[in-house]
Amino acid sequence: MRLSHLFLRIGVFVIAAIACTLAARATVAIVEDVSVVSVQEDLVDAQMPWASVLGDGLQVIIEGEAPTEAARFRAISTAGRVVDASRVIDNMSVVDTAGIAAPDFAVEILRGDSGVSIIGLIPTATDREALDARITQIARGLTVTDLLETADYPVPDTWRDAMTYALRALDLLPRSKISVSDGRIAITAIADSATQKADFETALARNVPQGVRRQVRITAPRPVISPYTIRFTQDDDGARFAACAADSPATEQQIMEAAIAAGYTGRSTCVQALGVPSRTWGRAAALAIKAVTDIGGGTVTLADTDITLVGLETTDQDTFDRITGVLENALPDVYALSTDLPRPPEATADGPPTFTALRSPEGAVQLRGRMTDDLSNMTAENYAAAKFGATNVTMGTRVTGDLPQDWSMRVLAGIEVLAQLKNGSVSVTPDLVTVKGNTGNANAPAIVTNLLISKLGQTAEADLDITYVKELDPSAGLPTPDECIANIENVTEGRKIGFDPGSATLTSDSQPIVDDIAEILQRCPDIRLQIAGYTDSQGGEEMNQELSQTRADAVLTALRVRRIPIATFTAIGYGEADPIADNDTADGREANRRIAFSLTKTEEETTTLDDVAAESEATSETANETNE
Repeated sequence: MRLSHLFLRIGVFVIAAIACTLAARATVAIVEDVSVVSVQEDLVDAQMPWASVLGDGLQVIIEGEAPTEAARFRAISTAGRVVDASRVIDNMSVVDTAGIAAPDFAVEILRGDSGVSIIGLIPTATDREALDARITQIARGLTVTDLLETADYPVPDTWRDAMTYALRALDLLPRSKISVSDGRIAITAIADSATQKADFETALARNVPQGVRRQVRITAPRPVISPYTIRFTQDDDGARFAACAADSPATEQQIMEAAIAAGYTGRSTCVQALGVPSRTWGRAAALAIKAVTDIGGGTVTLADTDITLVGLETTDQDTFDRITGVLENALPDVYALSTDLPRPPEATADGPPTFTALRSPEGAVQLRGRMTDDLSNMTAENYAAAKFGATNVTMGTRVTGDLPQDWSMRVLAGIEVLAQLKNGSVSVTPDLVTVKGNTGNANAPAIVTNLLISKLGQTAEADLDITYVKELDPSAGLPTPDECIANIENVTEGRKIGFDPGSATLTSDSQPIVDDIAEILQRCPDIRLQIAGYTDSQGGEEMNQELSQTRADAVLTALRVRRIPIATFTAIGYGEADPIADNDTADGREANRRIAFSLTKTEEETTTLDDVAAESEATSETANETNE
């Protein structure tokens, strides 16, 4: 009996042990399953679907190919937040990075009234110190925000040239955004005026890097015109505008539709500008142009809210009265209409009084015709001298009586109009101002019309025959920087900029050379010019460097005295560096003592980005050398 009790106890113990073992295994399986599922879910939520999770007892095994070492570490960290980190087994591999493509280098630069900011990715080879110095120079004391990052990959072929051009553009444009990438430059900027916009576009068109696509968008505020003017004429010579202003494309279209209906066949010459006197400007202009056609020709002038309609001498009086009456009733209330139907003047023995101003292509000005009195004659002469230079003015006038009361004003207006022409003539009579000639300003007809209206009133009649000649346009005819340097080379060939021995004082023989260089630079605005001074190897190196610097500064000062803008010029002394001849001979030393002119491309302006690419190239596109 006692033996059976012993076996019973042993059996109970065995059964309990088996039950505990089974329970433990079940618990481990449950913990394993819960851990695997929880870790897998967190990895998926963390955007790491490439990672798979296995369970081995209480251990969690992570397998898969991580895209980066950072991603592998992040997967381990994610699992460690679900289960104890000691239970996490790393069986992951990392993708081989050897074949990863180089990143796209790109930079965006913003410049405004508050400073300059630059952000993007540039090659590690960039000379950051040189780049930072250049950006700081462009900022001109304002704040510079640098958010650039670097990557150690090969520099793209066009990257250096693109950045070089971008820095030049940034220096030119005070309010701009410039985006640079390999093979592409996008420039967005704001100009203060249409003239400045044209200057910016002309400057940016120079020295565009080869292989780089360029996108330039420069906007300018619309000009303010006062008086706000339209002048439309229809006669035997056809229909034409002497001036046209509109406040919007819709208004311009309304005006042009009326002009086309009246026989106008040219392109729109309307200037979109501020200052329109009424929202009904387009409607009033269209009605006035139609009235000119209905009366059989004439001229209509809109100056702010005043409208003047002048018929032809051949216009029937009844027709003129009827059409002008219809126009007056149709015009918006804000406008006032005045009309004039001229009649042929009665013939006189001397004919109508006339004043003529002539300007030759060489700049010589001749004034001839009738004047009211000696005072008005002297006033006209002095006014012309102020406009054209006293030495260029020749007087051929005579004082007579019986001239119109406003004759002196008409004469002075004629002289001012002549200043808008490069060459041509202005003829003034009591009823008409006739202008004929050439100009380099495409807006000259509108300028002349507004000038005559402001000086002589809305009824002032003018016959304009002004031709725009591109070659006379100061901006269109400017030489390129390379051409400027070539011209300097031509005038200094065989000539020498010299100094008094051991000093920075220009010799008397050097003054004409500097005069010639200054004359060339007058037509080279915005040129980035370096004036470099060199010495021979005699004397101390430090002394030579100082002497070369003072001599380069002396040439810069001489150009400034000649009224040459030198804001974009730099003077650098290189001492005895870069000899062009043998310093062991007298002739060689004489050749090495020189002043050299070149375009700044690297160190002063755009070569900074040559340094950015960590490639040393020549710092000048062209150089001219003149010896001391």
